Amino acid sequence: MSTPSIEAMNITVSSRGTAHRLALLPDSLLSSLQAELENLTGVPASLQKLIYKGKKAGQGSDSVTLADAGIKDGMKIQMLGTTTKDLDGLKDVEDEQKKRERILRERALKPQVKPRSTGPGGSSIATLSTLNASPSTSQYRFHDIKPLEHLPNPETARAVLDKLATDPAIRHVMQKHRFTVGVLTELAPHEHPELLGLNVNKGEAIKLRIRTDRYDGFRLYKEIRRVLCHELAHNVWGDHDNNFKELNSQLNREVFEYEKSVMEGARTLSGTPLSAFSWDTPSSEQEAEAQSYVLGGSDVQRMASDGDSPEQRRRRVLEATLNRLRKEEEELEQSCGTGHSIGSS
Repeated sequence: MSTPSIEAMNITVSSRGTAHRLALLPDSLLSSLQAELENLTGVPASLQKLIYKGKKAGQGSDSVTLADAGIKDGMKIQMLGTTTKDLDGLKDVEDEQKKRERILRERALKPQVKPRSTGPGGSSIATLSTLNASPSTSQYRFHDIKPLEHLPNPETARAVLDKLATDPAIRHVMQKHRFTVGVLTELAPHEHPELLGLNVNKGEAIKLRIRTDRYDGFRLYKEIRRVLCHELAHNVWGDHDNNFKELNSQLNREVFEYEKSVMEGARTLSGTPLSAFSWDTPSSEQEAEAQSYVLGGSDVQRMASDGDSPEQRRRRVLEATLNRLRKEEEELEQSCGTGHSIGSS
C-alpha cells in the first residue's frame, strides 16, 4: 500500500514592503522557515517576529513544526525584525549617543558655586549664606532629556519624555523623596525587547519603553508613567523586595493623591463638580486605596469578612483592584531590567 503524498503549503511572508512566496511542507520545522527568511531578508532568526491570524511566533525550536505553530496553506504572514546591518548602524549611533549623555550628565551633576565678589589678588569669595545654603530643590529633577534621534518621530518622543519630566505629580514625588535622575531617555524596541524600563546606577539614567514594538506609535501615557514610578523606586532599592514594593506603592499612591488634591482645589475655586474632571480610570478611588497596602500583603482579605453588606461590597471591589495591581506589578517586575547585569551596561 502506497503512502499518501503530503502536499506543500504555499505561504506569503511580507517584510519591509517585499512579499516572499514560499512552498514548505506542513511538517517542516519553524526554525527552518526562519533560517530561510534570514537568507532572504538578512534578519537573524533570533530577531524575527512572525505575526499571523492574531498570533505571534518567536524563535522556533528544534521540535516545533509549521503545523504546530498554526501556519496553514495560503496564509499571509507579516515578519518584523531588524537586520544585522541595521543593528550595527544603530549601535554606532547609540554608542555616540551614550558618550554625549555621559558628558552631559557629568556637567549637570558637577557642583557649581557662583562667587558673590572678587577679593584682592583675584581670588573668588563666596558668601557664608551661599556656602551654608541647603541644596536647592531644583536639583531633584531630571537633569537631561534624550529621545533617540535616529528612531522615527524623535520630536514626538521628546514631547512624551518632556511631559513625564514636567508632570506635576512626578515632580511632587521627586521633590518629596529627593530623587535626582541624570538622564531620562527611551528604550528602543529592538534593544532588550523584553524590557519596559531600566534604572542605571540608582538614577544615573532611567530608560523607558515609550514606543510600540512596530515603531508606528507610542504607548499609553498612564502606562509609561507607572513604569516611571517603578523605576524611580529603584533610586533607593535595587531588588524587588518588600522594601521596594512598599516604596513603589507609596509613589503610586502619592501621584494619585496629589492629582486628586489639585482637582479638588480646582473644583473649590471654580465651582465645577469633581465629576467633570477626567480621571485615569473609573476605579481610581479604589486603586488609590489599594495602593495604601503593600502589594503582596493580605490585609484586605482579612477585612473582607467584617462590616455590613455595603462595606463588604466595597472591600470586595478593593480586593479585586489590589489583586489586579499585584498582577500588573508582577508583570512589570518581569519587564524591569534594574538589578540584573543589563543594568550596568
